[in-house]
This record gives sequence, structure tokens and C-alpha cells, in this order.
Amino acid sequence: MIFKLNKLIGPFSQILTMSSLPISGAISDDMIEIIEKGGVVISNEKIINVGDFEFLSKKENEVIEINKPQVLLPGFIDCHTHVCHFGTRSDEYSKRNAGVSYQKILSEGGGIHNTMYATQKASDNDLLNVTIKRLDRHFKEGVLTCEVKSGYGSNLSEELRLLSLINQLNDKHIIDVVPTCLAAHVTPKQYSSSSEYLEKIIEELIPNIKKNKLTERIDIFTEEKAFSIDESLKYLSELKNDFDITVHANQFSSGGVEVAIKSGAKSADHLEVLNDKEIKLLSNSSTNAVVLPGCSLGLGIPFAPARKLLDGNCKLSIATDWNPGSAPMGDLLHQASLLGSIEKLTNAEVFSAITFRAADALGLKDRGRIEKDKIADFIGFETNDYREILYYQGKLKPSLICKRGEIYN
Repeated sequence: MIFKLNKLIGPFSQILTMSSLPISGAISDDMIEIIEKGGVVISNEKIINVGDFEFLSKKENEVIEINKPQVLLPGFIDCHTHVCHFGTRSDEYSKRNAGVSYQKILSEGGGIHNTMYATQKASDNDLLNVTIKRLDRHFKEGVLTCEVKSGYGSNLSEELRLLSLINQLNDKHIIDVVPTCLAAHVTPKQYSSSSEYLEKIIEELIPNIKKNKLTERIDIFTEEKAFSIDESLKYLSELKNDFDITVHANQFSSGGVEVAIKSGAKSADHLEVLNDKEIKLLSNSSTNAVVLPGCSLGLGIPFAPARKLLDGNCKLSIATDWNPGSAPMGDLLHQASLLGSIEKLTNAEVFSAITFRAADALGLKDRGRIEKDKIADFIGFETNDYREILYYQGKLKPSLICKRGEIYN
């Protein structure tokens, strides 16, 4: 049921505004601003006031009253996904569980290449429909902003098609979609070398991206079976003045963090293989460390050292990496809850990592906190105590969603 939000909504048992919390480093739960019996005042798509519900109700004529316990949080932001794809790779999942490595499957022509083939065969409508279904589930689970990468194009024309379809999602879905060009995912088989392929992206694809304004973000998979450190640095050096940069870094080996820092990247994503020197580099930079617990769960590899990153005063975000190969689950709250338990993260650190710190990883300043002038994106959970949200490890789902001022429940 959808209502047009007029003025004041509440009262909420607790509102976690996430205001005044630091953009980097560790956060204790006692630093969270909690407004009890609070309300939020909205005008059109923006928040114009937050505070005590009874006080605000004396000033506002129009009220949408909440008659059951609700804890309110900013809408979740998934800052790293590959949801625009067709097909599954369940056969590879079985192989990996039988002991075959992800890298071996990729080197033998499987992995990302298999998704490229399946995606190329899918019609535009089929590809849009399956992606919309994934976004539907994300929305119901509280994700109101979602980054979506290309990267499953088997040639540059296919990459252009994927970016065009990803852009269409903003007209076809409630979620705000942030497109990213990951043409530099792996080298399609028809190219003689990875260096040649990167040159073709710059010469042929990038002009089309600029002309059609398809994305402001460029990504590259820096890894032994994908693109080397030197190749990545050269490629990004030619693009970093025109695009925001993000890097698939340190998933299986070191080196990607160096690429991200030297390229002035908004984020370095993955970080499952990380040493103390690289943590120090991230700490001394503005680059956001995006960790992907879904990948660790899907591949059976160690989690990124989230606790060490926070204690090293790094920015830390958590994203799903939702993709058909290494992270097919795509449940942000569940994955963040598990990572919090394993890495000993506070509630404040987990919620920050999927709200305003995730917004920072995407370069978005207009969301991620419940405060004046931010977009009216927030979600309510049917409980009196915010700690129960992570306690149930993702099984407690939102019962109220407000997206740009529209209420869904």
C-alpha cells in the first residue's frame, strides 16, 4: 500500500539518525544518537526535521501515525554489486566445494566467461526482468540505493548494451541505481592480450560512455588472472580525471590497494588478502575500504580484516558483491550481521558500513543519515530495541520503507 507522505511520520520507538558519527575508524554503540518516541518531518523527497514526535506534532497539521513498535534506520546502501547478469554458475559452486579453485576455473575458460556467454544470449527484456527481480528483493530487505556494475560483456558492444540497460533501471525501479563500468573485468577471448583490450576500451568504449552519459564511475579487476598492477595503473591514469575510480583489490593477492591509492580511488573493494602496510596506506588516504562478506561465504575464503581496518582508522563499508559466481546470496543485512559477529564489530560499525559510509564509497553526500536536507530514505523494523536487528542476523526484515518520501508497508 502506498501513501503520499505529507508532513510528519511517527512516533517511532527509536530513531537511529547516524548523525555526527565519524566517517572513519572504530565506533562504539554509545556514540549512536537515538531519538526515542521520535518523528521525521518530510517535504517532498527531503527530510526537513527530526526530533520528538509529540513536539513536532504540535507544529505540523498532517501526520502519518505509526501504531506499532518501530525502530527507524537510514535506508541501506549496497555499494558493490553485479546484479545485471543472466544465468547461474551452480555447477562451479559444486566444483569449488569439491576443491577446485576459483582461479583454476577462470583460467580454464569458465567463471566470468560463462556468465558472459549466458548474458550475451539473453534478450534485453529477459535481462532487465531478472535484474528487476533481484532489485525487488533488495528493496524489500531495505536496500534503497544500489550500485550495479557492467562487466559481463563478451565484447565492447555488449558492455555498451549492459551499461545502457543498467541506466534504464532508474526509470523502471524504485531503488536508486548507480551504474559503474567494469569493462575491465576479464579480457574477452577474442583479444590477443589484456593490454590490447584495455586500449580498445579507452579508444572505443569510453567515448560512447561520455557521449551518452552512461556512468561517472570506472572499475577494474586487479588480479593475476585479470589485469596486472602496471596495466591497471596505466589504464586508470588515463581515466581518473574524467571518472570516479573504484578497484577490485586484493581478493586473492596483494597489489590492488596500491593501484587504488595511486589512482585516487573512491573505494578499494574486496580486501580478503591484506597486510598491515596496506591497511596503513588506506588509513592515510581518502579511499573507502569496501569489504564483501558474501564473497567469502560463496568461495569459502577468509573474511576481509574488518576489525583491523577500523582499528587502523580506515573508512569501512560492507556490500554484498551479489554476482552469479562468488557471491550469489545477495542479502546485505544477513551478510553484514555475520561479518559483525565474526569480526567483532559493534552495532554502530555495522550500521555505519551499510548507510553513510557506503554512501561515501559511492561519492553520495545526500543520503545515509536521517537528518535535515538528506533524501527521505529510511526503513523501519518492528521492534523496540535496535540491537535486535543484528541479533537476528538478517531474519528481522523491514516492515516499513520510505523511499524519497513515499511510504511502502
